[in-house]
Amino acid sequence: MLKIEGLKVSVEGKEILKNINVEIKSSETHILIGPNGGGKTTLLLTIMGLPKYKVLDGRIIFNGIDITNMPVNERAELGIGLMFQKSPKITGVKLFALCKLMGQQRVDDEEIYELAEKLNLKAHLFRDVNSGFSGGELKRSELLQILCQNPCLVLLDEPESGVDLDNLDLIGNVINKLLQKDKVKGRERSGLIVTHLGYILNYVNSDKGHVLMDGEIVCSGNPRDIFDEIKKYGFERCKECGC
Repeated sequence: MLKIEGLKVSVEGKEILKNINVEIKSSETHILIGPNGGGKTTLLLTIMGLPKYKVLDGRIIFNGIDITNMPVNERAELGIGLMFQKSPKITGVKLFALCKLMGQQRVDDEEIYELAEKLNLKAHLFRDVNSGFSGGELKRSELLQILCQNPCLVLLDEPESGVDLDNLDLIGNVINKLLQKDKVKGRERSGLIVTHLGYILNYVNSDKGHVLMDGEIVCSGNPRDIFDEIKKYGFERCKECGC
């Protein structure tokens, strides 16, 4: 579903990503791990096509289509959805209206209400998007928007950060269903999840993990094994491993 080849990216003139190569097959979920400032968020926002992130070299292929220079809206229409780490506030736009826009005739008003109820957000539907929301409410708002969009590739940037245990449980279970991990057959959606603490692994059975440090993927493998090694030896061990 997603193939990244030799990707180099700069932000405001500074090279952040250096020769990234990743392939995510249909129905696979990959975890992206690494220290702060390593380039994890940059990779997700580059895949989404935000203009601040300049591709210097390499290609991003999505379902056989080269999207390297494609604008954000066209990537979204193709089926890529993003959950921000730091959710933007949109003054003057109600959450319900945004959900309808993202639904694009795929979800009706009743379905939006049902999804909002599952995420404890019915009382927020007619508030400005993310305005005055708590940490947990911001994450749930982002998830509601993605559920309405119904993308085939989901990019989640630290979904467990800044939330309490109750919100973490709700968010984790919704992400598990979003990524179709509770189904034995018929999985079609893929995911790439950035995590710093690894709590999301308690809810989502990831297929592969990658360690991103200093703009390069230095290790790939079983995400739980990688996290166990990091807890014992720190990220520098990943460089030595080179798996």
